[in-house]
Amino acid sequence: MIETVMNTSKYKNKYRIETTRLKCWNYGANGYYFVTICVKNHECVLGCIENGKMVLSEIGRITHQCWQEIPAHFPFTRIDAFIVMPNHIHGIIVIDKPFAVETQNLASLQYGVESPKTLFGPQSKNLASIVRGYKTGVKKWTTINNFSFQWQSRFHERIIRNEPELNKIRKYIINNPLNWKTDENYKA
Repeated sequence: MIETVMNTSKYKNKYRIETTRLKCWNYGANGYYFVTICVKNHECVLGCIENGKMVLSEIGRITHQCWQEIPAHFPFTRIDAFIVMPNHIHGIIVIDKPFAVETQNLASLQYGVESPKTLFGPQSKNLASIVRGYKTGVKKWTTINNFSFQWQSRFHERIIRNEPELNKIRKYIINNPLNWKTDENYKA
């Protein structure tokens, strides 16, 4: 029997699971990212599956609309295949920044500085900021419209490394409603 041991540490006297993100990867770098965002406690509030097709609830429609609007808020992004499921969303976010050397706040570039906080530059134009903005937009709408709704605090991501993997993930996303009962996020 194989046991999985989670690496935990304390933050403000509470245990926290360490990040699963690649420590050597700049999540603001150009690339294709497969993202999964779950509703808190996997509550099925975004809709339901009927005859192998996703039927969106009102919150599900807003979740879908906000996903489509990501490039309007983050002009260096494109969205690829995505699906809103009853209690989560799967989607591919493409970060596509034009190549340019720039500095933040008119500071000069510093070569050879490898501070962990500045290794990859400002943290406002990366995958985490995109997902945070998306989740905030949906949550704001639900709060204004008196819906009880929360996202899980984290999200899952996968860096897509090549075209065969991209095509496999696209197929997974498209077929997700058909495979709902075998999905790891399935909740009856």
